Amino acid sequence: MAEKLKRNDMLHPPLDQQPIDPAYPFRSESPLSREERKARFLGALKGILELDLYDRPLKMYLDTCARCNNCAGQCPVFQATGDVHDLPAWRSDLLRRVYRRYFTPSGRLLGRLVGAKKLTAGDIDAMVEAFYRCTMCRRCAVHCPLAVDNALITRIGRVLLAEIGFVPKNITVSVAAQLAKGGNTSSIPPAAFIDTLDFLEEELVDETGINIPIPRDVEGAEYFFAAPVSDYIMEADTLMGIARVFHAAGASWTVGTENYDAINYGLFYSDDKLEEILNRLLAEVRRLKCGTLVIGECGHATKAALLFHKVFGRSEYRDIRIESILQVTRRFLAEGKISFAASKDQGSVTYHDPCNLGRGLGLYEEPRELLAAAGIEVVEMQPNREMNLCCGGGGGLVVAPDLHDWRMSVGGLLKAEQLRATGAKTVVAPCANCKKQLRELVQHHNIDMEVAGLHDLVGRALTREEKA
Repeated sequence: MAEKLKRNDMLHPPLDQQPIDPAYPFRSESPLSREERKARFLGALKGILELDLYDRPLKMYLDTCARCNNCAGQCPVFQATGDVHDLPAWRSDLLRRVYRRYFTPSGRLLGRLVGAKKLTAGDIDAMVEAFYRCTMCRRCAVHCPLAVDNALITRIGRVLLAEIGFVPKNITVSVAAQLAKGGNTSSIPPAAFIDTLDFLEEELVDETGINIPIPRDVEGAEYFFAAPVSDYIMEADTLMGIARVFHAAGASWTVGTENYDAINYGLFYSDDKLEEILNRLLAEVRRLKCGTLVIGECGHATKAALLFHKVFGRSEYRDIRIESILQVTRRFLAEGKISFAASKDQGSVTYHDPCNLGRGLGLYEEPRELLAAAGIEVVEMQPNREMNLCCGGGGGLVVAPDLHDWRMSVGGLLKAEQLRATGAKTVVAPCANCKKQLRELVQHHNIDMEVAGLHDLVGRALTREEKA
């Protein structure tokens, strides 16, 4: 049973309690000794605080917390467990008190009187779990009266843990595969990727009766398209819908065969990995002399590319335009390049706002406008848009099979209740990770609901006309 908070605990979380749930499986081991971990952790924190990218925002968030615990009422994980260790403010205080002790004059002089504490190996052990029990949805940041972004603090905590060797194996394996010769997180060989594209083209002919190509390695194409590689394995309808949109719009587009995976798990734990993965993708765009990189239906991949290419992208790549496929399809509609046939009965449909597309990038209305134009009426979840609930698999947690039970009973519990309350037969989610988590949720909680990508429905609703 999770430890339930008393009123006093809500106001003053007992920070000296170590989490922890020994059954929580998403753990990793560092090769360093416990003393080496502390020294390297503090050195890494000092380095981050000296970076222009993080200096002002991180210090502001670490210096500012009213301990009101308004975030408690917004965190789906805490709402599911009632456990003090799942409070966003408690989690952030694990790092905040170390920062105050070593990097503020008041903390060095007054110690615990100002919420400062010397770093111990036990604190690091607490962080290893606490920072990976957060889906980084940023719902708490929206409601914080002082605008403290606990998700950023969580991410910096993960960056620091990575510096001392603590990274969950599932993430490191995926990143290593992406940075290897094959260039994708699923280790799909190039020949298998080409075969998949051929198969999708055959399926498009069967479905539409016309030839809709998926161009590859076309130099000078206007749009370079990159999807999460998992789409090529599990989301054929999404990819075919996107191909139909490009074709109907008469757009010049291509995929690259040397680097085509938009996934960037560096977003969740490492600036170095984020930078390396992003620049490899941008190098492929430049190799083919394309003007715009279009990221497919993937929340974190879109956020990693859109928000960080001006920061981590090499100078020679910073002129590359980056957009979400949601933005591109919406523009095609506005420009009259695509149109929709009379709507077929899709049944009742609800829409899930992926955290990284919504709270991360503000892409709330584009998908709704596309669904409306396709004649699909949306039964809105309550709450929705900026206040929508995380699917429960964000922050990289969905990649861990050993976290399945936690994601079903804790991380995604409130989302499952929200899905059921709509009574809809289909939930649309333009995010590969969200779709994986939502499918597992509806199955686990026995909810009669299908999960689909946005372009699954949009593609089928397009007016069928062959472009020259």
